[in-house]
Amino acid sequence: MSALTKPTRYTGEDIIVLEGLEPVRKRPAMYIGDVDRNGLHHLVWEIVDNSVDEYLNGHADVITVTLYGKGDAVGVTDNGRGIPVDMHPKHNRPTLELILTTLHAGGKFGQTNGYTYSGGLHGVGSSVVTALSRKLVATIRRDGSEYEQTFARGKVASELKELGNVRGHGTTIYFEPDPDIFRKTQFDGELIRSRLEDMAYIHAGLKIVFENKVTGETFDLTHEGGIPTFLPKIIAENQKPTVTDAPFLLARKEGDRAEVALQWTESTSEDIRSYVNGIRTAGGGTHENGFKAGITKAVRNYVATHDVKIKGLEISAEDIREGIVGVLSVFVREPMFQGQTKDRLNNAEMAAVVDNFVRSGLEAWLNANRTAADQIVGRIILSARARLASREAIAEVKRKSVTSRRLNLPGKLADCKSTNVGETELFIVEGDSAGGSAKQGRNNRTQAILPLRGKILNSEGLALSKALTNAELNDLVSAIGTGAGEKFDPAGLRYGKIILLMDADADGMHISTLLLVFFFRHMPDLIRRGHVYLAQPPLYRIDVGKERHWARDDAHKAKILAGLRANATPVIMRFKGLGEMDAKELGETTLDARHRILLKVEIDSILETDRTFVDLLGKDAGQRHRFVMDRAGEVAINEVDV
Repeated sequence: MSALTKPTRYTGEDIIVLEGLEPVRKRPAMYIGDVDRNGLHHLVWEIVDNSVDEYLNGHADVITVTLYGKGDAVGVTDNGRGIPVDMHPKHNRPTLELILTTLHAGGKFGQTNGYTYSGGLHGVGSSVVTALSRKLVATIRRDGSEYEQTFARGKVASELKELGNVRGHGTTIYFEPDPDIFRKTQFDGELIRSRLEDMAYIHAGLKIVFENKVTGETFDLTHEGGIPTFLPKIIAENQKPTVTDAPFLLARKEGDRAEVALQWTESTSEDIRSYVNGIRTAGGGTHENGFKAGITKAVRNYVATHDVKIKGLEISAEDIREGIVGVLSVFVREPMFQGQTKDRLNNAEMAAVVDNFVRSGLEAWLNANRTAADQIVGRIILSARARLASREAIAEVKRKSVTSRRLNLPGKLADCKSTNVGETELFIVEGDSAGGSAKQGRNNRTQAILPLRGKILNSEGLALSKALTNAELNDLVSAIGTGAGEKFDPAGLRYGKIILLMDADADGMHISTLLLVFFFRHMPDLIRRGHVYLAQPPLYRIDVGKERHWARDDAHKAKILAGLRANATPVIMRFKGLGEMDAKELGETTLDARHRILLKVEIDSILETDRTFVDLLGKDAGQRHRFVMDRAGEVAINEVDV
């Protein structure tokens, strides 16, 4: 009998049942998305969402979020009813303990508890935070008394105790993320402040305070003006002029509440932010689909009603929505989110509900504001003509041979064979040595290599004509194919992914930053359209007998070493640069899509990104000095054996 068919003993002893909150600790990504920055901050959003639910249902009007210590602990306080602390009649445990240590335990499953609207219907959020915190303290004020209970890594650390009499009511959850779970446990105070401010716009009348004990700052983020004042803030961040003076505003306060703010700008992309019961649905969903459909139908109806002459021009939905900046907020009694991270709404009925709501309202507004409507339609026609010209240019490119397509490309570019933008990748590599290894280790059908010689020109504050006098930048623009600045044309894009592959050291990070500032200043649509990535080459190779491990940084190395058997003797090699890796190693760890790690470059805030690049790379050395000194305490100093 062969080894492949030889039966193995498989009994009930092989079946493992994870109890309590162990499933969360074993597979945290299932509940919070990842264990990096997004997952860490998701813990905050889960607790804040619970406090917002109290506000939505008329039980609270103040939420305070506090960042403590070294930025590795958060407290969330509301003046709601306070989590129940009485003994649960069925489970004979304090209800507070049951909620915080049991999956799918909560007060939002039924309809008799006063939760008309809620963002958390799974009964999972607060218990997930308990599971992934090395310490969590719940303080409850209700019925004239104050109560406290402590938890650690998903288990009860102290029994529920009554602290004494107190006035008022509410809940405070203090937690410290578990460093055994998260790669980094320091929260980003600016990210928390920005997210809370967005919530304050969505919930006009809710008082939200953020206390940053790390910096000593306190922010009152209350915005009584709500969504109508949120829209101008987003437009200002996008830094594009508006097409009309006034936005389109629509609100339904009775029944199933919904609110929309919308304005066309001169941007070449759309920026829609959608919310369900106050929770940001970054992945969109049925409500956002209905929003887009309603906008398209309203404009088409206006064009047809007023017999706007478009001379046979075909106007697509993308043409109509180009340049839109919009905010959509809906409230759903039984929201069906995709996953615990609530990134997307799946309620099928919401597409038609929002479609009808937006279409009728926007169509009436366009008919009542003919001047604004004509400005919008004129902008849409220009967009359609530009798209038509782009399509014709693409068709012309396709008619040309591959040989003619590759004329005028830089001589040092090792191009790929495929011309399908959907599968091609351009690796911008630091140095000829690493470029040589990358050329040998790549898949030459879909992967192109462009080596850079030395550090490129710092283009911060430079005009495009000046920046392109640098041979490396000029070659880069030629290889990408879109042109730059006002001549940027996405139709010329030759690669779907543009990947920065630099050494895993300070010099490599500096070169990546110089490239990113060039893209941000002169080719920003490459980033907006999701084409730019950062490769993550390993910094260490760890050999243990016949086993080989790759560590991307010191923290990852320490984690790997900690997981080795006690008698293991690891051999550790630190790569001084990509050039020290042979073609097979570079291909396996960094080029092969099956094993590599890529970080997608995104712009959360144009204003913040602009400010950061000015500070880091601008001409004012004083700003750079302040930037470095303000963040000197964040730098970890590691002892290295030489």
